[in-house]
Amino acid sequence: MSNESTSKSETLLSAIRTPADLRKLDVEQLPQLCSEIREFLITSLSSNPGHFASSMGAVELTVALHYVFDTPYDRLVWDVGHQAYGHKILTGRREAFGGNRKLNGLSGFPNPAESEYDTFSAGHASNSISAALGMSVASKLKGESPRRNVVAIVGDASISGGLAFEGLNNASNTPNNLLIVLNDNDMSIDRNVGALNTYLAHLTTSKRYNDLRYKLYKWLLRHNLLNESSRGAILRFTNSLKSLLTRSKNLFEGLDIRYFGPFDGHDVITLVKVLSEIRDMDGPRILHLSTVKGKGYEPAEKDPAHWHAPGKFNPATGERLTGPTGPDVPPKYQDVFGETLLELAKTNPSIVGITAAMLSGTSVATMQAELPERVFDVGISEGHAVTFAGGLAKDGMLPFVAIYSSFLQRAYDHIIHDVALMHLPVTFCIDRAGLVGEDGATHHGAYDLAYLRTVPGMTVAAGRDARSLRNLMYTAQARKIGPFAIRYPRGSADTADWRHPFEEMPIGKGEKLRDGNAVAVMSIGPVAADVAKAIEISGADAAHYDMIFLKPLDEDILREVASKSCPIITVEDGTVNGGLGSAVAEWMTANGYSVPVRRLGIPDEFIPQGTPAEQHRIAGFDVDSIVSAISEAVSKNSGK
Repeated sequence: MSNESTSKSETLLSAIRTPADLRKLDVEQLPQLCSEIREFLITSLSSNPGHFASSMGAVELTVALHYVFDTPYDRLVWDVGHQAYGHKILTGRREAFGGNRKLNGLSGFPNPAESEYDTFSAGHASNSISAALGMSVASKLKGESPRRNVVAIVGDASISGGLAFEGLNNASNTPNNLLIVLNDNDMSIDRNVGALNTYLAHLTTSKRYNDLRYKLYKWLLRHNLLNESSRGAILRFTNSLKSLLTRSKNLFEGLDIRYFGPFDGHDVITLVKVLSEIRDMDGPRILHLSTVKGKGYEPAEKDPAHWHAPGKFNPATGERLTGPTGPDVPPKYQDVFGETLLELAKTNPSIVGITAAMLSGTSVATMQAELPERVFDVGISEGHAVTFAGGLAKDGMLPFVAIYSSFLQRAYDHIIHDVALMHLPVTFCIDRAGLVGEDGATHHGAYDLAYLRTVPGMTVAAGRDARSLRNLMYTAQARKIGPFAIRYPRGSADTADWRHPFEEMPIGKGEKLRDGNAVAVMSIGPVAADVAKAIEISGADAAHYDMIFLKPLDEDILREVASKSCPIITVEDGTVNGGLGSAVAEWMTANGYSVPVRRLGIPDEFIPQGTPAEQHRIAGFDVDSIVSAISEAVSKNSGK
């Protein structure tokens, strides 16, 4: 930017503490404000990484919404929240934005505990319409005056989710004044897929038609020819007439929801005009906006998928500042999974890969590049992904379903009813298991061990390293024993030397890593490395067992430990309520052993954003916490 532009940016943005300050600007000043917000985002996110491209693409929309609506009295409900950084900057958090996604700083997503402008939690897709509809109906039931407007901002990927359609269906037959803004950038993280995306890409509506229709609507109201009881019939008639004249159908108007658009989502002055015109209309409406993900930063516009969350980058050149690379650098766990999946699929034609809008995020893209006909990206539809996998498995295929742990939660009923009940050989590859770092509480994979352990016939496993992840995947397709869940964390694996010949792992068998008699530590997953460090630091005569399988548990190990009559410590990167520690304690009680079991893991609370190391410390299962637990257990046992 020039010196003159910088001066203008400082004058406008620095003067805005709340949206009330924004509304003092002339509408002609808004393009300049949008420009300076983008400069702020580029500068800030280049050094403190976050979700970049989505927020860049929603700047004009954000400015227009806060300019037209009386926030926070009027409600803005963001879907997912990747696009809400501009919203945070305009709502009193600009000076704190340097702490975005950091411990004791701002959440990376809208968070009602953080600001009154954040009306609803937004970390998982497709919930905005349902939540906003609830707020709109609540306002009507309470008879609030003046009228409280409620706006749901949903992306074209999120609106393809089942919950969004359920919300749309309910909005069409429940009295409300909900405005749904569809931010259509033809992207989720990877390219959108499915018929709805194709439909949105071709959907057009005449501006003259909408203007004429709105004027007719107002005329009918003024002459008392339209009320709520007749509104639906007239709306259906005009929708039918429009379909007849244009030889096209509009999905939303077929639901009796007024549709406006598509409009250019980067023309902030037009957006203000349109929003002002439709703001006070009665009944549900949809405003369809076409936007560009990464708008205003050329590298992000050209490659929005990689600029969804690019990490640190040089703002002047667009060069992304990646970590070390080379054959001696350990890969990410997701890449171990992706490369192993392709290797297995090449030798086993029954294997298919499934993901939910996360081809690159789960590394299923590795298989897609070579075997595209056997890879299926179903969009943001985790429940469908699981049931689709069940159908494939029922007729002889071996589906590997790769979904982040926190997102798989939404498919729990499908796992039980559509896979486990029929004992179908579906392998669930659960990425981002455990505490995930800066994305915070909405994205932690804290519950998969506990919620999957309760499902009859489910095998639940977590390898301690890259080689065991690889061998668990091989075992799942070789044994075909029914539903098989394999969890692994976000981040880098333990070693670059992981491509060893496959070895089948015995189901329900763990491994003794170290013998000892003063205390027995049982772990599951890569946290075994921290346990090993802690035992070494403590100097205790401690046994260490890598359980590998949460279900079925290795009862031989449990009997061996029980016979020692020493304290037990369990360590897991998952909730302590119902996970490994609970399973061990339950087995000891059921088999008549009175052995003390101390459970280390994620406590019964939501862990905030921060680095994984900070989160492990807060949760109480970092190396220092394990050392303390071992020392306390040995001390208590020796004092008996």
